[in-house]
Parts: sequence; C-alpha cells; structure tokens
Amino acid sequence: MGTIEQGRRGVLVVEDDPDIRETIAQILEEEGYEVRGASNGKQALDLLREGVRPQLILLDLMMPIMDGWIFRTEQRSDPKIADIPVIVISADGNLRQQAAKIHANGYLRKPVGIETLLSTVQQYLKA
Repeated sequence: MGTIEQGRRGVLVVEDDPDIRETIAQILEEEGYEVRGASNGKQALDLLREGVRPQLILLDLMMPIMDGWIFRTEQRSDPKIADIPVIVISADGNLRQQAAKIHANGYLRKPVGIETLLSTVQQYLKA
C-alpha cells in the first residue's frame, strides 16, 4: 500500500484486521486503485490530516483505539476531509442502521465478495 496522489483513484481502507485490510488493498490495487491502509480511526485521521486525500474511505466500525463511529464524527467535523465519501464494512447484524447513524454513503456486509466490493468502489471512483 503506497501513497495516494492528488487526483488519483485512491481508497483509504480503515480496518483493524490486517488480513482483511491487506486482502481488500490487494484486490483494489490489482484493479489500478491507489490504496492506503489504517488499523484504526486515529491512524486514519492522522493520515487524512497529513494530506492523504483518498476519493473513498472503506471503514470498519469495531476497532481498537478509535472505532468507526468516533472516526466518522471527527471526519464530519473537519471541513478539510468531511466531503470524502465513506462506505462502512462490517459484519454487524444492524449494518444498515449503523451506517445510517453515522451518515455513511453506503455499506458492505462482511464477508464482502470481490465483485460486490469492486462494483461499490467503482460507483465512487469513476476514472
């Protein structure tokens, strides 16, 4: 996972499980996306505030240090990063309601199929 250059098809994957994070990153990179990863919401906010500017954030909800709910609250309150769309990825049984509560742009239920992942990302990252 490298850097995301301004204007490129970039995705920030915020997921505490390294296997899931790396698998999602690999799938997206094979399709030509630039991907950065973060293991929790605090790390993701730090990257965003340091200038990493993805066109989409894939966000797990249950993570240590800073969970997805707190991350989204912080993101939405920062005008420099508030407009980046967020897709929640979770195994939560109430995923639709959880995504709506944090004003996510969409959601994907774990385990996520490759085609579902790619078609969802493509909706937000038209080249």
